[in-house]
Amino acid sequence: MATSKLRLFADYFQLHVMDEDAEDDLGDAWTDEAVSDGLAVSEQTLGIGTQANMYVDVTVEVLDRQPGDAGDAFDHVVEASVEVPSGRIAILGCTDYLPDAARFEVPKGFARVRASRANLANVRQPGEEGSDAPEVVEQVHLQVWPALHSSPVVIKRWTPATEPEA
Repeated sequence: MATSKLRLFADYFQLHVMDEDAEDDLGDAWTDEAVSDGLAVSEQTLGIGTQANMYVDVTVEVLDRQPGDAGDAFDHVVEASVEVPSGRIAILGCTDYLPDAARFEVPKGFARVRASRANLANVRQPGEEGSDAPEVVEQVHLQVWPALHSSPVVIKRWTPATEPEA
């Protein structure tokens, strides 16, 4: 198992997990359902939705098998399959420069990605008071392991608290 920590700019409220050679366009994949689920899926690229349109802290774990359940530690958890014919995944913000992206070795074929997000209720957007404080940074935990292709799934859904009506 390999674990890495990254700080990525989640421009347009998203991160990308992709085969390093993928040329997929997620434009059509961000349907209303995908935005609600925080997960856009194409063949070789996944879009992971974020609550923040700024920097997020990302922990990446490359595993040799499916991890156990850690849903209680997170606000929102999704999983999806991605094809990785190159054997290397790149993880980056959607407007980051791909050649500079963090890369991770995985077995060629299909990989399963679990994206678990935490601290969502505390997130502040750029320009909001306290937006640069460490306690308001969204935490994204990405776990990647080899697995047969299977359908995307929302394991745990976060729903923001609504403001009481006046």
